[in-house]
Amino acid sequence: MQITDELRKYTKYKEAVKMLAVYGGQDIVRQIRELKKGVQIVIGTPGRVMDHMRRKTLKLGNVNMVILDEADEMLNMGFEEDIVSILKDVPEERQTVLFSATLNPKIKKIAMKYLQDPANVKIESKELVVENIDQVLIEMKQGMKNESITRLIDIHKPQKAILFCNTKKKVDEVIEYLKQNRYKAEGIHGDIKQIQRERIIKGLRTGNFQILVATDVAARGIDINDLELVINYDIPQEEEYYVHRIGRTGRNGKLGKAYSFVVGKEKNRIRSIEKYANTKMKYGKIPTITEVREMKRQDLIKKISDVIDEEKYSNENIIEDLLKQGKDIENISKALLTLYTKNNTEVKDKKEESKKYEGMSDDRGNIKLFINLGKLDDIKAKDIVGSISGNTAISGEEIGKIKVLDKFSFVEIPNSYVEDVLNGMSGKQIKGKDVSVEVANN
Repeated sequence: MQITDELRKYTKYKEAVKMLAVYGGQDIVRQIRELKKGVQIVIGTPGRVMDHMRRKTLKLGNVNMVILDEADEMLNMGFEEDIVSILKDVPEERQTVLFSATLNPKIKKIAMKYLQDPANVKIESKELVVENIDQVLIEMKQGMKNESITRLIDIHKPQKAILFCNTKKKVDEVIEYLKQNRYKAEGIHGDIKQIQRERIIKGLRTGNFQILVATDVAARGIDINDLELVINYDIPQEEEYYVHRIGRTGRNGKLGKAYSFVVGKEKNRIRSIEKYANTKMKYGKIPTITEVREMKRQDLIKKISDVIDEEKYSNENIIEDLLKQGKDIENISKALLTLYTKNNTEVKDKKEESKKYEGMSDDRGNIKLFINLGKLDDIKAKDIVGSISGNTAISGEEIGKIKVLDKFSFVEIPNSYVEDVLNGMSGKQIKGKDVSVEVANN
């Protein structure tokens, strides 16, 4: 559909050039009717093209140009036999063009068999990734990925974002998690029907929802204007997929943002991607709960300021009634904010958060936490570091002194990470044993 739309723009002022997109999921009777009227250009999926060939509604005897787009992906999806069958019905006297992100042996074999003395046009690596995309890597444990998505979305507040997973199952799991947490999200993968896929893509373009979760194959050909954020939930299986993914943001001179979640040995694949795309990614951190709350707080302040500046008030009679009851305007404002934050996103003042731990920080701003596991539970300092850094936004380098005793342990962390660690470690285990973490009392 995307290619058809672009060709229509290109041939807008050319007379007698008709084109038709043929694909499964669309009424074939309508397609047959249009083909009978006469069509110069057909853009189709292999399956539906062959269906028309069998019905004799699409005759290829006069074709003088064949373009095979996304050749590598079509072969990976098992369309090799279909492609070969289609090419056999096309006259030998023709121009054949293959577009492919990679030139693997299968592609070369087809090229040598069906192309005569082909010219190889290659885009240099230095041009693969545009400069105005901020590429950030975040190291984490697998269990922290879902929480990290929501924090990045809360911090950046994108109107349009795409999140990439490597499997259909993971797309479904992530969509379920986002919807449970009241984020507007939809997913597409190989099991989603074409008509439904079109509806979802249209919904993202028009702003009906905020986040699209997709596999690489399902996302091929998606062109979304003003895409602000790309998140690689999984590191792509092929280097070129990374280029396709992040290339959807940072367009038309705007700054794009691309985050990639890295788990364990995946760092080796990152180096391979950097070499392939001739690019360099920088390491970043998961936003802390405190940072997210502060962002939400500032956002609320801005919204209130905008209403005041534009004088877009509603229900003013409620304020008047409360004033008549002797309530002062400051307490009315506090009460309204309390009701708003209870019914919407929780927003707490940073000062209010820090009051809980007032006087507990040492001179370096660290707070000591108590952990209910120790030497008798076969727990070592490295186990505590691994579990905390894997389940929260704090990195191993930021964790302070650790003291492991027989039945329990103590760990020092920066004040700003206390809420994050207490929430992140709730219900977790260390070496198969249930762990309880709380602020140590004096």
